[in-house]
Amino acid sequence: MHGLQESPSAFASNYEEEFETPIEVVAERLAAKDGCAVFGAFHEGELVGIVGLDRQQMRKLAHKAGLWGMYVKPSAGALSVGSHLVAEALSYARSELRVRQVGLAVNATNVAAISLYRKHGFEQFGLEHGSKLLDGELHDEVHMVCFLLPAP
Repeated sequence: MHGLQESPSAFASNYEEEFETPIEVVAERLAAKDGCAVFGAFHEGELVGIVGLDRQQMRKLAHKAGLWGMYVKPSAGALSVGSHLVAEALSYARSELRVRQVGLAVNATNVAAISLYRKHGFEQFGLEHGSKLLDGELHDEVHMVCFLLPAP
């Protein structure tokens, strides 16, 4: 919920929509599922970062996964939490999900996140103008992909 308040342009959902979501629904979203994983980073017993990874379900798309919901508390930035989370998600995508590529979308103005993703091998392949409308203002998103395995 902190991320939705601190960085509303980074997420498709918003605080008002999520605030009243029953805890059981949130628990179901985070529950272990085939082809999906949620990673958390803790510091001194406190959750300071989170990211999700979800493999596509359709057969023709099952070689791909998407990174979603990335959030790191600002106070944890110096701990390289974001880098550790992305590295762990990519390792899981490669070894457990056995996907060939991982994609993501990030707000075009989030230079730090784009730099972090590039550091882990993501490349930009597109720009979606006006991807989100927040408080009457359109926000663009950069679409990126990281290729994990060579094409057959």
